[in-house]
Order: sequence, then C-alpha cells, then structure tokens
Amino acid sequence: MNELLLALGIGVIAGIVDVIPMIIQKMDKFANLSAFAHWVVLGLIIPFVSWDMEPWLKGFIIAEISAVPILLIVAPKDKKAIIPITAMSALLGIAVAWAGARFIG
Repeated sequence: MNELLLALGIGVIAGIVDVIPMIIQKMDKFANLSAFAHWVVLGLIIPFVSWDMEPWLKGFIIAEISAVPILLIVAPKDKKAIIPITAMSALLGIAVAWAGARFIG
C-alpha cells in the first residue's frame, strides 16, 4: 500500500509540473484536468512495469506511447503543440521512472 501511495504522489507531482505552464497560458480547464489525470495515472503505471531496461528508458517509452492519443486529438487544431507535448512527455516520463526506481524500487 505504501508503494501505491508513493506512486500516486509521484504522479501528482508530475501532473502539477505539467499543468503549471498550461495554467500560465490560460488553457482550457478540461485540458488541464486531462493532463493532470494523465500523469497521475502514469505515476501509478510506470514504476510497476517490469521491462528489462534502464528505468529512464522505460519511462520515456511509456510516456511517449501514452501521448499518442493526446497528440491525435490536439494536432489537427494546434500543430505548434506537438513539440511541447512530446518534450514534456519525455522529460516527465523519465522523471517518473527515475523517482519510481529510487523510491519504490
């Protein structure tokens, strides 16, 4: 149970980090809630996936794969958003995996 709470905390922190720039840009509240929920869920998934690879690579791959549906929704309306979404997914995916490996094991 303690591991789940740690993973949840990691996801919440990642969600906050992702949403802060969105709030500054005054983006839609549903986009903010979606991004936050996305990272909370990934915080619960990434640390517990047991792939035989470095944690940072695992986090990178899972985060980028999970960003594909978001990109498919956002890209037709805002092509400029593709790079920031992909970059934040990479950085936060690596960070979530690193934190999961460090604090959860």
